[in-house]
Amino acid sequence: MARTVDLWLDLRSPYSFLAMAPAYALEKELGVMLRLRPFALYIGGAVNLNDPESVARGMRKIKYLYADARRFAGPRGITLLGPKKIFDQKLVHLAWLYAERNGKGRALVDLAYPRFFKRELDYEDRSAIDALLKEVGVDPAGFAAFAANEGPTEIARHQADADAQGVFAVPTFVVDGELFWGQDRIDFVRAKLAA
Repeated sequence: MARTVDLWLDLRSPYSFLAMAPAYALEKELGVMLRLRPFALYIGGAVNLNDPESVARGMRKIKYLYADARRFAGPRGITLLGPKKIFDQKLVHLAWLYAERNGKGRALVDLAYPRFFKRELDYEDRSAIDALLKEVGVDPAGFAAFAANEGPTEIARHQADADAQGVFAVPTFVVDGELFWGQDRIDFVRAKLAA
């Protein structure tokens, strides 16, 4: 039986996007089962919106993080355009879980990431999310009911699981209870799996 590695992601995170190809390579290389899981990174809590200096520091940090992420992305031919606003990830995470119920969660993640970072997909646009579901082969007819009922419960369950595992940011790999935070920690993950 293959070992399972949880990979916690926020579909708004450029670092999570950068973790995907190396994580998929681990599956092929080491025969592990990668379980992609949604984690709602709380971006708004990093800045006090009532303090102009706090906002300015937060903006400098965000600009730096995107510049840093582009240093990793450029050599791999990955486009990372910073979003024009802080998007709410809830709708796209719900779509991810809905697609997962139909065996298409990974396909949705794989299409969503590059489009979002090329500014081709609005995560808050319901019609765009419905179109994404259709494109991966999932009928969006039941999505509204899922998003209003079971979906938020599933999101909360994942968040509780993340909290129980000690996850605080993304991407985070969890191997046998040990956390590895960051897309650049893949070598540590590989070593842990190979040991």
